[in-house]
Amino acid sequence: MDFTNVLALIGGVALFLFGMSVMGDALEKSAGSRLSSLLGKLTSNPLKGFALGAAVTAIIQSSSATTVMMVGFVNSGVMTLANVIPIIMGANVGTTITSWILSLSGLSGESFLITMLKPTSFTPILALIGIIFYLFLKDSKKKDVGLILLGFSVLIFGMDYMTAAVKPLADVPEFQQILLLFSNPILGALAGAVLTAIIQSSSASVGILQALSATGQVTFGTALPIILGQNIGTCVTALISSVGANKNAKRVSMVHLCFNVIGALGAMIVFYTLHMIIGFTFIDMKADHTMIALIHTCFNVFCTACLLPFCKQFEKLACLLVRERKGTNDKVSLLDDRLLATPGVAIERCRQVAYNMADISFRSVKKAMDLPEHFDKKLFDEIKKEEDTVDIYEDELGSYLMKITNCDLTKKDSLEVTKLFHMIGNLERLSDHAVNIAESAEEMHTKKLSFSPTAKRELSVMMNAVREVMDNAQMAFVHNDIQVAVRVEPLEEVIDDLQTALRSNHIERLRIGECTIELGFILSDLLTNLERVADHCSNIAGCVIEIANNSLGMHSYAEGLHRGDEVYDKYFEDYSEKYRLDTASE
Repeated sequence: MDFTNVLALIGGVALFLFGMSVMGDALEKSAGSRLSSLLGKLTSNPLKGFALGAAVTAIIQSSSATTVMMVGFVNSGVMTLANVIPIIMGANVGTTITSWILSLSGLSGESFLITMLKPTSFTPILALIGIIFYLFLKDSKKKDVGLILLGFSVLIFGMDYMTAAVKPLADVPEFQQILLLFSNPILGALAGAVLTAIIQSSSASVGILQALSATGQVTFGTALPIILGQNIGTCVTALISSVGANKNAKRVSMVHLCFNVIGALGAMIVFYTLHMIIGFTFIDMKADHTMIALIHTCFNVFCTACLLPFCKQFEKLACLLVRERKGTNDKVSLLDDRLLATPGVAIERCRQVAYNMADISFRSVKKAMDLPEHFDKKLFDEIKKEEDTVDIYEDELGSYLMKITNCDLTKKDSLEVTKLFHMIGNLERLSDHAVNIAESAEEMHTKKLSFSPTAKRELSVMMNAVREVMDNAQMAFVHNDIQVAVRVEPLEEVIDDLQTALRSNHIERLRIGECTIELGFILSDLLTNLERVADHCSNIAGCVIEIANNSLGMHSYAEGLHRGDEVYDKYFEDYSEKYRLDTASE
């Protein structure tokens, strides 16, 4: 093997790793929403969890990335340790897909079908399609598909370069001696673990081993311990990611390590014990691309089949290794930076946190509306605390969404981030108005003031309308329900009309001496805050409608909803009849 072969090997490894990285990143980006949907299907069933882990890893081609996501989910309180253990086991099986794709390089035969199945035959076509998609098409989804094809093509070209570069090693005695050393289970496993820890991808290290098999010097006995070690080395990424996480997140990476270490040791003990008793004749057989892929798959399937029933025991072992420490405050983060590696998943997490924020804000306003009639100091304090909580949500969500904007996002994801920015601002203002309403109620309670029976009935009508507009806005946001969203603006206009009518009626009561100026100021504050709550609900519904139309132009939304539109007029008439003030005085 001369110097040019060494350069070719270095270049091949570089291309291979770069191609795998580009393909993996593009897969994660294009599959972001699908990943969010898959990972949202939390289950306590180990078999379903295993299938979930295998599916996610097959999509993004990285068990390390899946495990890092699990660390992030547990650290942010989305999943429990028990939830993620079967998912981690499934990830180890899902990652074997790559080795089977690369094994196509080892196909031999002269028929046209076999020739076209070889990656070196169809990769140039994929590369051509990929570059056309990436350079000439404007649609972001098609560009992502182009990147996937280009990444795969570079990966295969790198694999081909590596294979060609290492072939001369077949005639190098020193190389043969090194491989003989790796036939030792301990040395082979150590070599596999170190290589995988360095490049942080078991799929990539298996691919390199498949390339080395082109020398004809890699035997079954050499490949097996190296592959077992590779599964241990891939745990390094998750261990590094757990630094700074809470104890349960650290336990996730510990489960990953324990599973692979126990699996590797168990497989070694079983295999080499049987070899001593039976004497496997195939241990000295040459291992090609397909054989290595088969070993990789059989090992992971065997380990999962044996260890999946012991998920609870793994949970106890992780708790034993990562113990509770007295006096420590184990904080659960609302949002975890580890999820930023997969923007689609990070956005889904933001959406769930925003739903929680919405629930607190809307509930707080409803509590506040009960206080003018029946003041409760405990409820008043709760509203104050909830306003502080919503402020924390806004700060954390705003900062996290800014980090997401620095990621490579699809157009759909960019719109979703913009939508969430709009939402959290409106939700925070809702909680502020809740406090304002509660403070007006406190003033009435402190000064022992009370509205007239007519004012109470009229205010009750407006509050009921506000409750309905909030319910519609929350449903539209949480369920992305366009049909509910279009009801919000007509009801908001009815609430505007109610505010005007209530102010006029108050002036009339003031004129005839049925109300005081002091109560008038409080009523005015209440009406202003209620009307602004409805305005923010309108903004929320408007966001939902605009995002459904792949844009975010609040002006176009407002212009599109007006009197004269048949649907709008129908809702407006229905709500006007439902919240008539004259019925309040009956």
